Amino acid sequence: MTITNAYSGTNVVEIADGIYRINTPVQLEGGGFSFNQYLVVDDEPMLFHTGLRRMFPLVREAVASVLPVERLRYIGLSHVEADECGSLNEWLAVAPQAVPLCGSVAALVSIDDLADRPARALKDGETLALGRHTVQWFDTPHLPHAWECGFLMEHRTRTLLCGDLFTQGGAKLPAITEADILGPSEAFRRQMDYFSHTRFVRPMLERLAGAGPTTLACMHGSAWRGDGAKLLRALADELDS
Repeated sequence: MTITNAYSGTNVVEIADGIYRINTPVQLEGGGFSFNQYLVVDDEPMLFHTGLRRMFPLVREAVASVLPVERLRYIGLSHVEADECGSLNEWLAVAPQAVPLCGSVAALVSIDDLADRPARALKDGETLALGRHTVQWFDTPHLPHAWECGFLMEHRTRTLLCGDLFTQGGAKLPAITEADILGPSEAFRRQMDYFSHTRFVRPMLERLAGAGPTTLACMHGSAWRGDGAKLLRALADELDS
């Protein structure tokens, strides 16, 4: 682990080949929490999630510890929310070749208006080569929330950039774990009720499971390593109960 800001505790860990978790722990009312971004280092580097706008200096400092920020080519997001894309325009300002990367619905309803440059909009199932890494977009409307929601699967490392799925509370969690995250994430979900309860949960989770992820890059809490298909199906069972 590399601590890039001693005051905030912002840190960087490589969780898969060429994929780095940037983490900032915070103390909120009721307990600790964490905000993660994921940097894919390649010929056309991608940052997935920007973090909150006020976190921009911390995340920029962390990215710069791995590669020059002006090299960024894509600023990705799962859905439109402050911790997903709050500093999107700040990133576009410091990375002149970068464009937003999102699903076609997000581009249509929000990003092409909010962002200072037009998005590279991905259709459901579309792939994008970054160099050694290739990402594929999966539309997951209202899973866990937002019509435009979707996730990216990086095929070479079998890493699913899964946004708010498996959100875990707490600020002092390992960067990556093989321990249970379903129990803690379900406890958090039951307390906060942030899922939309769409009736299409199971087919969407089954489709993600079919991609065969072995690393889950969660936005809040630890990333996870193991049989991702089994864990996604277990989540579907929990949401059906």
